[in-house]
Amino acid sequence: MSTKLQQVEHIGLAVKDLEQAIQTWTLLLNAPPYQRESVESEQVETVFFKTGQTKIELLGATAPTSPIAKFLEKRGEGIHHIAFAVEDIKKEMERLQSCGFRILNETPKVGADNKLICFLHPADMHGVLVELCQERTPD
Repeated sequence: MSTKLQQVEHIGLAVKDLEQAIQTWTLLLNAPPYQRESVESEQVETVFFKTGQTKIELLGATAPTSPIAKFLEKRGEGIHHIAFAVEDIKKEMERLQSCGFRILNETPKVGADNKLICFLHPADMHGVLVELCQERTPD
C-alpha cells in the first residue's frame, strides 16, 4: 500500500497574546474555538477553530524557552506550520526519510487534538515547517 498525505489537517499560527488572538479569530469566523489544550511537552497552549473542512490552531507559549517563544522571538507572529493528515504516520515518516527529508523527531509523539505528530525540517521544505498528524486510536 502506498502512503500519501491525505489533506491539510490544520494551519498553526504562533501568537504573542493567546487571549487577544482568540477574540480576533472568534470575531472573524463568527464562532468560538471548539478546543483548548495545553501540551506540556512542547510548553504550548493550543486553541482550535474549525471553519468548513479547515482548522486553525493558535499556539501560545507557556514558557520563555518553548519552541513557540523562540519562533516568536525570531520571526514574530504568523504562520508557524502547515499540518497534513496521514493514515499511517510511521510509514509516512519512513517514506519521507527514504526520499531524503529530515524528520525532527525519531518517533511520533503525542500532540494536541488527539493526534500523533512529527515535523519535517523546514530547511528541506523551503522554509516551511510541515507537521504530519494521525488520529490517535484508543489503546
